Amino acid sequence: MTICTVDLGDTELLRYSRHILLDEFGTGAQEQFARARALVVGMGGLGAPAAQFLVAAGVGAVTLCDDDDVDLTNLQRQILYATSDVGARKVDAAARRLAAVNPTVRIDTISTRVDAEALVPLVQAADVVLDCCDNFATRHAVNAACVRGGRPLVSGAAVRFDGQVAVFDPRDPASPCYHCLFGDGEEVEETRCATMGVFAPLVGIVGAIQAAEALRLIAGVGEPLTRRLLLIDTLTMRFRELAVPRDPACPVCSGRDRPHRESR
Repeated sequence: MTICTVDLGDTELLRYSRHILLDEFGTGAQEQFARARALVVGMGGLGAPAAQFLVAAGVGAVTLCDDDDVDLTNLQRQILYATSDVGARKVDAAARRLAAVNPTVRIDTISTRVDAEALVPLVQAADVVLDCCDNFATRHAVNAACVRGGRPLVSGAAVRFDGQVAVFDPRDPASPCYHCLFGDGEEVEETRCATMGVFAPLVGIVGAIQAAEALRLIAGVGEPLTRRLLLIDTLTMRFRELAVPRDPACPVCSGRDRPHRESR
């Protein structure tokens, strides 16, 4: 197996010095970031901060997926966009801003809604997938593609004052998938911030946690949010966790052989 090496020059060592100074990261993790590819599905309130942290951290390639345009109502919480971006494609406006943050990162954009078929090659090309979308149909399609491709999925959601984050990693035999937690055949009410409202800092908190999980997964450090659902209440500023077991009868992940997580 050929391993791609990355040489960090003086500029890179300076740019990423605050990560390199961390004992758990060092230059090894920074080289892993540079080799990694992340897929971000949804460039709204969650995708904006998540993508910004990934690009600033030096993740080598980031693919942004969103079919929406920037709207004036987005600017209250979607921090990548400016008033001058209203009417522009979100992925185009985001790519311009992110390229200004870190021009060494390759940023690919997809401005159409990605269906189940289109997601398969996108997921397989990624090392980590961030679900930052706002509808259950896309969430389930992303989950199915991650299970099929054996890629870790970092899922986030936010509405009103409440947020949640979880990691679903098919490389871990004990990890549930998104469908284990939220079955697509259940009567689940679709709640969106367009009708329910959302506290602006909440999406930044959730998106930042998603980026943190993605970076730690790439570097292989710490304990990921696998088999745990992190619940965030910003009205009282309380965090709590729920254990999430794998459903042995799950129609998405129960019938597949899961590779064990590679040792790092």
